[in-house]
Amino acid sequence: MSVLSGKKILLGISGGIAAYKTTYLTRLFIKSGAEVKIVMTPASKDFVTPLTLSTLSKNPVHSTFYDSENENELWNNHVDLALWADYMVIAPATANTLSKMANGTSDNLLLACYLSAKCKVYFAPAMDLDMYKHPSIKKSLKTLQSFGNVMIPATSGELASGLIGEGRMAEPEDIISFIEKDILNQLPLKDKTVLITAGPTYQDIDPVRFIGNRSTGKMGFALAHQAANLGANVLLISGPSNEKITHSFIKRIDVRSAEDMYQAVHKYYNKADVVIASAAVADFTPAKVSTQKIKKKDGKMQIDLMPTKDILASLEKNKKNQILVGFALETNNELQNAIGKLERKNLDLIVLNSLQDKGAGFAGNTNKITLIDKNKNRKEFPLKSKSEVAKDIFETIMNLLKKK
Repeated sequence: MSVLSGKKILLGISGGIAAYKTTYLTRLFIKSGAEVKIVMTPASKDFVTPLTLSTLSKNPVHSTFYDSENENELWNNHVDLALWADYMVIAPATANTLSKMANGTSDNLLLACYLSAKCKVYFAPAMDLDMYKHPSIKKSLKTLQSFGNVMIPATSGELASGLIGEGRMAEPEDIISFIEKDILNQLPLKDKTVLITAGPTYQDIDPVRFIGNRSTGKMGFALAHQAANLGANVLLISGPSNEKITHSFIKRIDVRSAEDMYQAVHKYYNKADVVIASAAVADFTPAKVSTQKIKKKDGKMQIDLMPTKDILASLEKNKKNQILVGFALETNNELQNAIGKLERKNLDLIVLNSLQDKGAGFAGNTNKITLIDKNKNRKEFPLKSKSEVAKDIFETIMNLLKKK
């Protein structure tokens, strides 16, 4: 899946022959998992129709501040459009539009959106070769880049004039690739590997029954998606869970028992820069697993249990330069128990949550946490969605990585 998945793209189209390529560009953004809204200059409608683009983007296409033929038409708010976007892409960016962007001229909806944008702006110049080489255009390009806008360079090829040279707008596939690479290179966890355990473990009693817990894996999966969104390569070792993966940067390794999880974690441990043990691993497992279904009998039945291997404790013994993060789900003496686990297992960070807090714990979509680092610094957070909790956890982890 592309790093553009789930992103909001405001595509600005100005009036040049290369505007026909925006039909393909729109389709590629959609295919990448992005949501696309489109703003056109009035002149661009001579080259590509709003109907085509609205059909492809599945959103209305805007080109004016209001419809002069409909007195009841609402004003197209350029500020709302600009603030909606995660990224703005202006393609093609003609000489006229480039000049207006560089000089703050706002005489159409596209330019008003550009001047109101708080997000990163990419622009793909397109014009004839003599225009592209003109000093005024070079000045505009330099000015726009000094503002922090990112230029997607024009290429050489056959131009609409019949001449061959530089000025041709980059092909839609190359525009997508350029933006993806640029975004990825700016992500803070690029080239980092994050290993995350998630979900419950099932400890078999016989072929039918097992000992388990109420963990769904929601918190671990939220952490995995946040790590991937930050550019990390994620190894997600999950016990039985119905949660789904929607990011190509995540490799899911399914396990069942505590022993399975122990073996999988140690298999990948040396590759990891960060290890987050969010799984609810069983502390005990049946000493003997029956090969046949145990039949119901009168009277009491006893199952002998033995301890499972302590995954976090085993990792500490082989720790090199990894950051180790543990979870402590407690029901009483929460802070004391969490700090004890932090110290015993030599963790860099522990995430404490309590079943006494409404909305925290298993199965739900929210959590309430306290983060405690190895120096006993504590930071409490209010009840949030698990995706927001994952962001809070990774903000602290990134600060720890900076200190390494």
